[in-house]
Amino acid sequence: MSTATSNPFKVFVVEDDEWYSEFLKYSIELIPEFEAEVFRSGKDVLAHLHEQPSVITLDFNLPDTDGMSLLKKIKAFNKDIQVLMISKQEKIETALDLLHEGAYDYLTKSDDLRDKLINTLQHLYRERSLQNRISNLESEVTNKFDAHKNIIGNSDVMKRVFMMIDKAAQSNIIVSITGETGTGKEEVAKAIHYNSSFSKGPFVAVNMAAIPKELAESELFGHEKGAFTGAVNSRTGRFEEAIDGTLFLDEIGELDLSLQAKLLRVLQEREVTRVGGSKSKKINCRILVATHRNLLEEVKAKNFREDLYYRLLGLPIQLPALRERGSDIILLARHFIAKFCIDNNFAVKELSRSAGEKLMFYNYPGNIRELKSVVELSVVMSSGSTIEPGDIIINTSDPVTVDEEVTLDEYNRRIVQFYLSKYDNNISVVAGKLNIGRSTIYRILKREPE
Repeated sequence: MSTATSNPFKVFVVEDDEWYSEFLKYSIELIPEFEAEVFRSGKDVLAHLHEQPSVITLDFNLPDTDGMSLLKKIKAFNKDIQVLMISKQEKIETALDLLHEGAYDYLTKSDDLRDKLINTLQHLYRERSLQNRISNLESEVTNKFDAHKNIIGNSDVMKRVFMMIDKAAQSNIIVSITGETGTGKEEVAKAIHYNSSFSKGPFVAVNMAAIPKELAESELFGHEKGAFTGAVNSRTGRFEEAIDGTLFLDEIGELDLSLQAKLLRVLQEREVTRVGGSKSKKINCRILVATHRNLLEEVKAKNFREDLYYRLLGLPIQLPALRERGSDIILLARHFIAKFCIDNNFAVKELSRSAGEKLMFYNYPGNIRELKSVVELSVVMSSGSTIEPGDIIINTSDPVTVDEEVTLDEYNRRIVQFYLSKYDNNISVVAGKLNIGRSTIYRILKREPE
C-alpha cells in the first residue's frame, strides 16, 4: 500500500485524554492544509486505517493497548504512514526501540509540544509533495532493477543512483562510475548494460589494474600473429569482443600514460587497429568506465591526460560509501546471509536485532565487499538459527578517519558508531564518554548523511 496523495493532509490523533486530544486537533487544524480526526483507542484507529492518513500522532499509553504494539500493527498495514509517538516521559531506550520499529519521531508532553508537533507535521507535508513527484519514477526504477538482484538498497542516496542508472540506460553516452573500492561499480555497469539498447550484445569487463603494462595495448586492441615475441597467433582485443555490446573499463585511472593517447584516438575515431596490424576496424560498442581515484586530481598531478578525462567524463555516477547508506546495511546483510546459507545448504539464519545494530555501528572501509565477508563469517560462527552479536567479528580499531572530506554530520556519526561498538552499544556509557545527551546520540544515528 502507499500513502494517500489527495489533499488535505490527513492526521489521525490517537489520545484517550479528551481535553488533550481536542487541544491537539485544534492546534493541527490551525494550518489550512491539515485535517485532524480524533480516536480514543487503538481499536478505533485500526478500524479506520483504510482511510489512509498521512500521519498518526500516537499516545504511547492507551487504555486497550501499548504504543509499541499499535505502532507495529500500523506499519504492518501500511509502512508509509508516518507515526509520531507522544509520551509523558522521555525514555531514550523506549525512543530507540520505537524509532527502530519505524516511528518517525518521539515527542514528550511538554510545554513546547505544540510547536514541535506543528514543525514536524509541516516538514512531513513538504516532503509529501516531493515524494509524490518522484514516486512514479521510483516505481519504474524498482521494476526495472528487480531482475538485477545484486543492486539492493532503499536509502535516499541509492534512489538517486538508481535514477542516474535509468538516465544512463536511455542513451549511449559514456558513463564514468566513481566510488570507493567495494561500493559495487561493476554491478552498476551491468545494470546499465542490461537495461540499455546494447543488452543483446556482450558485456565485456576489463580491470586495467590487473593487466601488466606491457600487455595492456594488446589486451584492449588485439594483435596480429608475429606482432611481438610470443604472439604465435592473432588475437581479438576487448574492443572487438564488445562490438554491439558494452565495454566496461574498470580502474581506468591505472591506465599507463603511453596508452592513454591511443585510447583517446579510438574513442574519437570509433575504430581500432591491432598491434602489428595495418588495417583499422570500425567498432560500435557502449563505453563505461570506473575508478576509485579522483581523476581530476590525477590530471593536475600529470598522471592522466586532461583531454581523455573530459572525453570519458560523460554522465558521472558517484556511488556512496556503505557507511552513508543507513539501513541498507541490514538489507544487504540479510541478502548475503540468505545467499550464503542457500549456497552452502544451510538452513537460512535470521539476524537478531542486536546483531543488526552491531553491523550498523561499523564504518566499513571495505564497503559492500567487507560487509559480505563479515556476514558470511558470522553464518559460519553462529551455532543456532539466529546470528547474535558475538557471532559477528569486525575490526573496529580505527573507524574514525580524518583523511577525506566529509560533512560534520558524517564525522559525528562515525564517532558515535565507534564508541557504541567499543562499549557494546551501551548508550548511557557512550553519552558519558562523549559528554552529550542520550537523545543526541539517537538523533545522530537516525539522521542519514547528506
